[in-house]
Amino acid sequence: MNPSETQGRLGTAALYWTVFLPFAFGHYVSFVFRSINAVLAPYLVAALQLSAAQLGLLTSAYFVSFGLAQLPVGMALDRYGPRRVQLVLLGAASAGSLLFAVGNGFGSLFAARVLTGIGLSACFMGSIKALSYWVEPRRLPSIHGYLLAVGGLGAMSATLPVELALQHLSWRTLFLALGAITLIPALAIHFFTPADPQVHRVSRWPTLGSLLEVYRDPAFRRTISLLLPAHMVAFGLQGLWMGQWMQDVGGLGVRETAALLFVGMGAIVVGSLSLGNITEWAGRRLGAKPIDVAGIGVGVFLVVQLLAVLNVVAWIPALTVAFTLIGTVAGLEYTIVAQNVPPALTGRAATCLNLLIFFGAFIVQSGFGFILSAWTPDAAHHYPAIAYRTAFAIAVALQLPGFIAWLVHTLCRPSHQGAA
Repeated sequence: MNPSETQGRLGTAALYWTVFLPFAFGHYVSFVFRSINAVLAPYLVAALQLSAAQLGLLTSAYFVSFGLAQLPVGMALDRYGPRRVQLVLLGAASAGSLLFAVGNGFGSLFAARVLTGIGLSACFMGSIKALSYWVEPRRLPSIHGYLLAVGGLGAMSATLPVELALQHLSWRTLFLALGAITLIPALAIHFFTPADPQVHRVSRWPTLGSLLEVYRDPAFRRTISLLLPAHMVAFGLQGLWMGQWMQDVGGLGVRETAALLFVGMGAIVVGSLSLGNITEWAGRRLGAKPIDVAGIGVGVFLVVQLLAVLNVVAWIPALTVAFTLIGTVAGLEYTIVAQNVPPALTGRAATCLNLLIFFGAFIVQSGFGFILSAWTPDAAHHYPAIAYRTAFAIAVALQLPGFIAWLVHTLCRPSHQGAA
C-alpha cells in the first residue's frame, strides 16, 4: 500500500479526522507545555522561592530533554512508526505532568519537567512522518503550515487562558488537568489513526556514523550558521523571559502580561501561515531564494532585539509581539535544509536540526536566567533593567556572526549564482 493509494481510500475528511487532528492535537499539547511557564513563573516563584537561575533551569529542562530525545526518537519513528511511538511517549508526558502537580521542590519539579519533555519529543516529528504516509507530496507544504499554526494555538492557550484558569484553581490542579488532556491525543491515535504502512519502516536502527553525515554536509552547516542562533533565542525567550521582562522592566501586571503573551503567541499562528506564502512570493516575483528571505528576516529579528536592549518601557508591549512574530522566520530552517541536503539525508537532517534547536534553546533559556541572577532582585522578585539589557545584548551577540557571514556571502555572490 503506497501513500497515494491510502490517501485515495481515506478521502480528505477521513485524512483530517483520523490522521491530522489526532497528531496535531499532540503537537498542540507540546506547545502548551513549552510556553506555560511564561505565565506560571510568578506562581512558582511565590510558592517555592525560586531564583532566576532555578526558574530558567526548571523551564529549560523541557528543551534539553526534548532535544536529547530527538536522535533516539527519530530512529524509533523510522523503526516502529509514529503511531506506536506516540502512544508510549504521550503516556510518559502525562505522567510527567502528574509528577509536576505533586512536586514539592526544585529537584522533583525539574525531574517532572524532564519526563514531560521526553514524552512530548516526538509530537512534531511524529506528525510530519505520519502525514508523509497519507498526504500527497504536493499538499505537504500547506498541511505543514496548518500543523505549525496548531502549535501556535497551543502557545496561545498557555497564556491568557492559563492565567484566567489560575484565578479559579491552583497550578497543581492545572497540571493534573493537563496530565489528563495529554492522554486525549494518545487515545485518539490508538482508536482512530490507521496502522502505519509496514513498507516505510526501516529494518535496522540507523548508525551514529549515518547521523554524522548530516553535520558534514555544507548546505546544512551554512543554513544553521544563519538560522540556528535565531531559533535558539526565539524558542528560549518566548516561553519564559519575555513575560518576565514585561513585568520586571515594563511594570505590567500578571493579567496584562498574559494578555500580551496571548497576542504574541497568536503571532506565531500568523507568522507560520504567512511565512511559506511570503517565501514563495519572493521566489516568483523577486527571484529570491529561501535563504535570502531567512537572512532578511533574521536581520529584522536582530533589530527588534537591539530595540529591546534599550529598555524603553513604552515600546515593550509592541516589541514583545514583534519578537514572537518575526521570530517565526527561523522555522525556514526545515524548508531550506530539506531543499538543499541530499534526499537520503532529509529525515536525519530534521532530527539533527531538532536536537540542535532544543539543546540551544536550553542554553539560551537557562543562560538568560544565570545572567539575571548576577543582580539582586527587589522585594517583589523583580530584576533591574540593566540585567535584562545585558542579557539581551549577549543574545544579540550570539546571532551576529552567522548573520554577518550570510550578509558577506550574499553581497559577494554573483547575481546568477543560486543560494543554498
